[in-house]
Formats: sequence, structure tokens, C-alpha cells
Amino acid sequence: MVISMNIQPSFRRSRRMESMEISEIVRISERAGEMRREGHDIVSFGTGEPDFPTPVHVIEAAHSAAKAGQTRYTPTAGTAELRGEIAASYGLATNNVIVSTGAKQVLASAMMATLDPGDEVIIPTPYWTTYSDIVRMCEGKPVTIQCPMAVGFKLSPEALERAITPRTRWLMLNSPSNPSGAVYSAEEFRALAEVLDRYPHVWIISDEIYEHLSYGPCVSFAAENPALRDRTLIVNGVSKAWSMTGWRIGWGVGPQPLIAAMASVQGQITSGACSIAQAAALAAITGDKALLDERRENLRARRDRVVTIVNTMAGLQCPSPDGAFYVFPSCAALLSDAGGRFKSDADFCAWLLDVAGVAIVPGRAFGLPGHVRMSFAYSDAELSKGLTRIGEALERI
Repeated sequence: MVISMNIQPSFRRSRRMESMEISEIVRISERAGEMRREGHDIVSFGTGEPDFPTPVHVIEAAHSAAKAGQTRYTPTAGTAELRGEIAASYGLATNNVIVSTGAKQVLASAMMATLDPGDEVIIPTPYWTTYSDIVRMCEGKPVTIQCPMAVGFKLSPEALERAITPRTRWLMLNSPSNPSGAVYSAEEFRALAEVLDRYPHVWIISDEIYEHLSYGPCVSFAAENPALRDRTLIVNGVSKAWSMTGWRIGWGVGPQPLIAAMASVQGQITSGACSIAQAAALAAITGDKALLDERRENLRARRDRVVTIVNTMAGLQCPSPDGAFYVFPSCAALLSDAGGRFKSDADFCAWLLDVAGVAIVPGRAFGLPGHVRMSFAYSDAELSKGLTRIGEALERI
């Protein structure tokens, strides 16, 4: 009997993956990288990580942990030392905390632990691209609410109440926000909480990963609304403020039954996060916070400069963000609906990469077309080069 070796195995994606693909942010970054390798001079304003180095004391703590033999499995929910320090900062117990391989895993574990097929998750738009994909991956239904520039990219209590149904399981909040930089005030959070108080079946995710990168007062949803704390999951980590994106440490803080369910999910996917990275994260959050103040002021100066320059460019309208390190200007005046040259924000971004060698991300990637996202977490030299190129390209049209 002869067995043919030419038969190709079939591959079928699961239904839950049919609408998912690599994010547009990653695709743009990869395209920019390809163009660099081909010899093109490319400036990228697309990625969401600061250009500052990881603090020296953090690296030294990781080195010491490795030399001391802290290289074995940790408890699934994280080391007692790191969880305890995080819990203490919120006035909670250690079993209210889970440490994960980045904040993204915290979100995924929460959705996987709580969503049944068809459950709804309300997502104010614009939103970080992963939010909706995680919900769909867990067979939930993203319910996006448009929050345009005219309302400061923020969710209103009226819009929230209209979106709630008996199938609503979660509301996702992100303050300071990626991509808009919007920061909710204490009063705005309390107004949303008044609505949520009437719907006890709706839980809240408060993504606070940019907490230390706010240029004004920054409040936590849970701190402002303690009555809702027993159905609120706080998401945070060391990636942004401490320039530790590659260390992959994030955490969730919430009710113990939810944290336990998330730990069960995590235990079947990754087990505990990297032991060395957890030691580094502990050094970061217990170290001197003066470094964070210095870096925030550096980013504030970059923000002011970028906003000023972008607002001199024909066709772009750029509000000043209150947090994070992105601007999210409108490019609506450049689009064909307004008599402009480009069919869409994605068309404009593709043209800018090809003509000017500058990579930025279209607003459609964040659920709000007609905008573009530019990160200003780059050196002054890179910002000058990229902004000059954008301005000159726009002048030509």
C-alpha cells in the first residue's frame, strides 16, 4: 500500500476567529519595518511605548533576583510580595490581586472567566483596538458607543443608559485613554456611577494603565465610587510609566471571586508570570516616584509642542490630550466627503507612509474613522523630523 505524501492537511479557523486579524497598529509597524529594511528612511509615530529606558534600579533588581535563584514557577496569581504591595496600594487584601503577563492578559482572563456567548460589553469609542477583539474571542458582543471629539471623546451618562440591556455584562472604561488621551474627572465618573447603580448586573473594567501619565488630576473609578467596588476590576501595570513594555507585567485588582476565576483561566494558559519580571515590577512600584514626575513633564513638553505644530497643518484639527502620550487629531477635512483628496483616514495614512515616510495609525483602527493617532513618545529629533515631513507633504496638496 502506497501512501501519498502530497496530500495537504486542511486548516479551518474557529468561528470565534473569523472576524479577528492582526491589529492595524501592528500591520503598520511591520510595514514601516519592512520599508526600513529596504533602505527607506522611515519615522514611526505608531507604537504605544515610551522611548525612555527601563530605570536602572529595576534592571538591577531583576539581575539580583536571577542571581539569587528566583527562576522557578511562581504562584499562578503572582508572587506574594508583588501582589501584597499592589493590594496595599489599594487598601485591599492580597487575594484581590492577580498578576499577569501584561495588562492584555488581565483583560482576556476577565472576559474568558465571565462571558457567555452573546453577552454584551459596552465599549466607549474610540477604544484601544484589543478591547473589541478580546470580547469577540470570548464569544461576547462588543457594543460600541461613539464618543466624538465634540464631547471630549468621553462617554455620557445618557449614552451609557441607552446602551444597557439585560445582556450587558461589562462596561470598559479607559482613563487616561488610548488613543485620545481623554481623562475622566471625578464628577464624570460619579455621573456614570449613578447610572450603573441602577443596573447591578453590569460590572466595570477600569483600565488605568496610563495612571501615572496624566497631565492634570487623575482619579480612579473605584476610588471615586466605593459602592461599586465589589463589581469593578482595575487593570494596571508597569509597561507605560516605567518603560517596561517588554517585561510583560500587568495586574488586575477586583473582587476575590472574580480574581479566583481569572486565576483558573490563567493557570490553563500561561501559569504565573515571569518570576524575574515580577521582581523587577516590585522594584519599580516600590522605588522613588520622582523619576515618573520627570518623565511626565518631559512628555508634557512634547505634547504641547506636537499639538501646536499639528494645529498649523492644513486639514488637521488637534485637541490637546490630558493624559497618555498620543494625539488624536481629526483629518476629516482631508477626506473626500469634505471635498478632500483621500477616501478614508486609512487612505491618508497609507499615502503619508509612502510619500513622506511617516507611519501613523488611522482612527478606524480605534473605532472612530476620520481621525489619526500619533504617538509623541519619541525623541525631539524624531518628532521634529516626522512633523516636518507631514507638514511638507500636506503643503504639496
